[in-house]
Amino acid sequence: MNKTSIADDAATTQVRALIVRARAAQAIAATYTQAQIDQLCLAAGWAIMEPSRNAALAARAVADTALGNVPDKIAKNHRKTLGLLRDIQTAKTVGIIAENCAAGITEIARPIGVIAAITPSTNPGATPANKIINALKGGNAIIVAPSPKGAGTCELLLQYVHSEFDKIGAPHDLVQMLPTPVTKATTYALMAQADLIVATGSQANVRAAYSSGTPALGVGAGNVAVIVDESADFTAAAQLIAKSKTFDNATSCSSENSVVIVGNAYTPMLNALKAAGGLLLTGDEKQTLQSALWPDGAHLSQSLIAQDAQSMTRQIGLQSAPQVLMLLIEETDIGKSAPFSGEKLSPVLTIYRASSFAAATNIVRKIYAHQGAGHSVGYHGANETHIAALAQSLPVARVIVNQAHAFATGGSFDNGLPFSLSMGCGSWGGNSFSENLHWKHFINVTRIVRVIPAAQPSVESIFTHYWNQVGA
Repeated sequence: MNKTSIADDAATTQVRALIVRARAAQAIAATYTQAQIDQLCLAAGWAIMEPSRNAALAARAVADTALGNVPDKIAKNHRKTLGLLRDIQTAKTVGIIAENCAAGITEIARPIGVIAAITPSTNPGATPANKIINALKGGNAIIVAPSPKGAGTCELLLQYVHSEFDKIGAPHDLVQMLPTPVTKATTYALMAQADLIVATGSQANVRAAYSSGTPALGVGAGNVAVIVDESADFTAAAQLIAKSKTFDNATSCSSENSVVIVGNAYTPMLNALKAAGGLLLTGDEKQTLQSALWPDGAHLSQSLIAQDAQSMTRQIGLQSAPQVLMLLIEETDIGKSAPFSGEKLSPVLTIYRASSFAAATNIVRKIYAHQGAGHSVGYHGANETHIAALAQSLPVARVIVNQAHAFATGGSFDNGLPFSLSMGCGSWGGNSFSENLHWKHFINVTRIVRVIPAAQPSVESIFTHYWNQVGA
């Protein structure tokens, strides 16, 4: 997609005014000390973490988008922001950030400039906040292009950010957003004029970012599968999967979509999932859900996504007990003709039976060939050989072991991944990076290079072993 064909003259002019203001504010931030930069980040963090503001943002997000639920969005806003602030607390992003005397290299952090942040309706508070804080940590200005449904939440967030900026004398124009109503024209005009695009959300926007001519960091599609083998603690695994799958009504791209169960683990694991709140739909019930969730056979129903299981069953006329938290579907097929093999953005979990671990791995490989390559895979069990095999054979950037996937993939207080709401999926997912988006992606690095003692090898030291093997 060529965004320049969509960004008309009016949109270009409108966005140019924002860019001019952003560059003036960023020139001020470029003079800040590390302490002042860190104060900026804390101001932006408190804007969303202050409890009454957090609650207001969560309520606004659900009211405007009808996606997810307020308590989980409050938890997400708090946890993701607190984790990010912990991650960046001691990071140096001003002046000299590294010095390697042996190599004669001195590294100096430099701002990128003006960041264009494309954000989704599923996380209209947490994702903009995460990108704002990361951008400020690098001494940048940022302009957010929220989804149209999430624009009201973003406006409220920026009001809170600017209120905190007033306390420290920081310019409001360091953090801006596109004017409402947000349009494709203004979004693509922003992409054209910014110094870096960080795009989270629809794959159409991600592809537009990568084809824009502006440096871009975009993320791949989610459709997480997890494997459970015979060595797993089935009760613990089921509880973790249920907790993850139902959080914020499965709005996360890291939410489990399929569970592939190996061999003799099938019956006890399926029973454990039922005990954890799963309702197994069979026969006509499965077809009823499929027809409702994909009413045109291809696209997810906007009235059913990101709803809880009780709301879903009521809407489609199925009976379910109050304790039902997720809907389970047994499946054997994969691909367009089997929509349950794809991302569902709802508390619907597809179950596959595999005869062996190798067969389970092959099922996941086929799922990701259909959708979700590059993102991550989950594993529940205690077989280190299986863990290593997943990391070495599947097209994934992360292997999440014995954890609730939606919480672990984007960083957790009990794992070492950076806190983020944007997960790079590498070349497998059509992305330029394969790690969690974090503060290092928001700086340039200038290197001073000094003369060191020469270290030129002889030809013999490089080729002798090769010559001994195959001849000179």
